Amino acid sequence: MTNQNIPPEYFRRDDESADENFYQSPRKVVHIDDGAIAAVSQLYGELLPTGGHILDLMSAWRTHLSATYKPSKVTGLGMNADEMADNPQLTDFVVHNLNKKPTLPFSDQSFDGAICTVSVQYLTNPVAVFKDLRRVLKPNAPAIFTFSNRCFPTKAVEVWQSASMQQKANLVATYLREAGFADIHAEDRSPAPKLSLFGGSGDPLMGVWGYVPGATG
Repeated sequence: MTNQNIPPEYFRRDDESADENFYQSPRKVVHIDDGAIAAVSQLYGELLPTGGHILDLMSAWRTHLSATYKPSKVTGLGMNADEMADNPQLTDFVVHNLNKKPTLPFSDQSFDGAICTVSVQYLTNPVAVFKDLRRVLKPNAPAIFTFSNRCFPTKAVEVWQSASMQQKANLVATYLREAGFADIHAEDRSPAPKLSLFGGSGDPLMGVWGYVPGATG
């Protein structure tokens, strides 16, 4: 499976060395500010089914589910075991490099929903990953991707680097569409700017999501 209808050069990176080396040392920090984190939590709470088994794709130190959201389980899939072991919202986790193996190590229809927070920009074969994500999700389950303008620039794919926030959203929506997801949405979920003595504003936040088509017959 490949990135159909998307030029392969879009997925080049400045640093093509092994991802395992880059993610070997744990980075126990959050990558977006408090306002953007709150927006992520709110969106997940709106869309994820209560009591479901949730997949945290490209997981790390924090999952950003709200304290009021109650899943049955949260399984993390990421690159650093130390980070995921210190994530209080994960029930279990697996270390897995999606750029090396886009097939997820889970059975068909294992999850009631999936989230991916500020990490989609690192996938070098996103359509293949999204197709297999659809396989492990149940019918009608949501796959929700949130992102800001923050990234590790040497590991983000080339097409991401020069894209506007809206273009990034369009790109993720294209991945979902190519992978066979339905009812695709993209929304600007940036928190309202807060007045500051020092000027400036917080991190922007976009959400893009789609659903596995429902069972037929």
